[in-house]
Amino acid sequence: MIPRKRGSCLTFARRNSGYIFMFCALFIFMQLGFHNGRTPRTRTQRDLLVQEEEDNWISKPSSILPFVENEKKSVISEHPIPALMEEAEAKYRKKLGGQSRTLKAAVEEYHRRYQRAPPKGFDDWWAFAQKNDVKMIDEYDGLMEDLAPFFELSGEEIRRRSLQVGELPSIDLVRIRDGEATVINVNPGFHDSEVSARARGFRSMIGKFVTTLPDMDFPINAKAEGRVLVPWEHRKYPNLTMQDSSKGTEAMLGGPFKPDWGEDGTVWEAWRRTCSPDSSARRLFSSLRPTGNIQVKNFLATKDVTPGSDFSFVKETSANEDYCNTPYAHYNQGHFFSDWRSIPVLYPVFSPAKAKGFMDIRIPSHYYYGSTKRYTYGWDSVNLELKKVDPMEVAWEDKIDKIFWRGATTGGGSHPPGFAPQYQRHRFLRMASDKSNNTKVVTFADPPTSGAFWSAAAVPVASLNEEVMDTAFVKAVSAASYPGGQKALEADHRFGDSVPLGRHWAYKYLIDLDGMSYSGRFMAFLASDSVPIKSTVYEEYFTGWIQPWVHFIPLSSSYKEIYNIHAYFSGATESTLISANSSSLNLPPEQRRSVEGDKRLRRIARAGKRWKQTIGRTLDMEVYVYRLCLEWARLWADDRDSMNFSL
Repeated sequence: MIPRKRGSCLTFARRNSGYIFMFCALFIFMQLGFHNGRTPRTRTQRDLLVQEEEDNWISKPSSILPFVENEKKSVISEHPIPALMEEAEAKYRKKLGGQSRTLKAAVEEYHRRYQRAPPKGFDDWWAFAQKNDVKMIDEYDGLMEDLAPFFELSGEEIRRRSLQVGELPSIDLVRIRDGEATVINVNPGFHDSEVSARARGFRSMIGKFVTTLPDMDFPINAKAEGRVLVPWEHRKYPNLTMQDSSKGTEAMLGGPFKPDWGEDGTVWEAWRRTCSPDSSARRLFSSLRPTGNIQVKNFLATKDVTPGSDFSFVKETSANEDYCNTPYAHYNQGHFFSDWRSIPVLYPVFSPAKAKGFMDIRIPSHYYYGSTKRYTYGWDSVNLELKKVDPMEVAWEDKIDKIFWRGATTGGGSHPPGFAPQYQRHRFLRMASDKSNNTKVVTFADPPTSGAFWSAAAVPVASLNEEVMDTAFVKAVSAASYPGGQKALEADHRFGDSVPLGRHWAYKYLIDLDGMSYSGRFMAFLASDSVPIKSTVYEEYFTGWIQPWVHFIPLSSSYKEIYNIHAYFSGATESTLISANSSSLNLPPEQRRSVEGDKRLRRIARAGKRWKQTIGRTLDMEVYVYRLCLEWARLWADDRDSMNFSL
């Protein structure tokens, strides 16, 4: 018989075995932990422990106890801008050094690139280019790309279409007959303040060699906007559209042409039909997406600031932005809301710029070729002469270390209405005028002389804008199209007084933004001793001749990296140093600047100026147009083989 006391203990143990097991396990675990805490760790154990502590979401002791000093670490291993500059410089040197040196080499290079003979008169063009010391001899891929679709049409068809499109509103004809060029407005009944300005500019560009050209017509776009948008199906399957224009313009267009959209369409609806049927832009509702970004805060994330998405730099401009597969992005580009109706047929229209999807043929802008006080660097409007150095130019050391822009609220139309706040200029000005509590993450060298240590800080955007931006609208155009009208437009954006073009030269950074199309001031910015920061979705005649990060700084269409561009070249601002709690704040202001960054910025300014003086001259524009004329003359002819050149 088991004693009563012993039996009760066994019974208790059986009934509470689970609790007893848990207690024993906990006791053993605590003893092991105590033992390990007193045992000296090997290096491997210490490393593992550090890794575990870094991964722990709970605040580390150093973030709680201010007297525990953290070891500083660079947020990036190296800054990407120097590599972008070096890569771009190598690419440009290779292109410039690879240009043909003889007529024979130029003919061979033409054959290699385009698989056909050069046009008749190529030797005269070569002589003209050599006489004027032209550097870019072979770089005409953009021109040939513009003309490629017209090789599918006969000479007779091109001649007929040139005359027909000249009858449409806001298109002039530059007509060459017997070695003389005249400007003809075939549609005088339609009033347009811009009519003939670009056509007269084109006529001037061909003045030196017009006597060598055969008879032909050039339909010149009077507008800055692109005009020709041909649906994908009509390009892929020509039998779906009328190829014979002999029945007239209305037969080609399916009825009378209206100059503006009215209530029966938009540029975007016409543009998205240039995309393939399997693209997102052609699918129902695919272009709908909220234009605002909802930021979700991770409350368990580390408090360490990282460079983030604002620390991303583009290699080139946004001219190749793929709206077919990212159709929601079209809300941020004004030309998709233009009031002017596009042309849905492959008509030849010569325009100063070309956005992706349009089939216009590029020519140099008359703003670049002529001399005016609004668009030309060094133009003396009193004595009517062009000076090498603008009277308002400022020495580099005396330039203001800010980003400067002045302009009008152009950028798009009102078809459909209500989207003006998303247009490119409005978005930039609203960002640069922001006085809210929002922050921007800025990455900067700390100390400024360091090329190896980089810090990041979340800086109040209101302070940043005060320190680095000098931007403002000077004129409200079509303010009624902005939601809320003039009052809302002025409340959301900074407005200032108009300034002469020469005022820009007082600043190191000049923002160049698209308007209704390309920016007519880009050449003037390049000619100055300042640095253009260019954001554009357009290609121009010189696109293949110039190099981003060598002659100018490219800026994405979101503009989000602008503050980090300034931080690299000019160093951290005072508000950035305060936000980072940096000891560099104790340095005098002149010592907070980046010496290396300023040298690189000045290198871009000098390279851009040199490019304008050697490759962006009016002479180079004439050489480009001369070659275009030879190509167009061959397309104009019935017997194109007779218009080939051979040595």
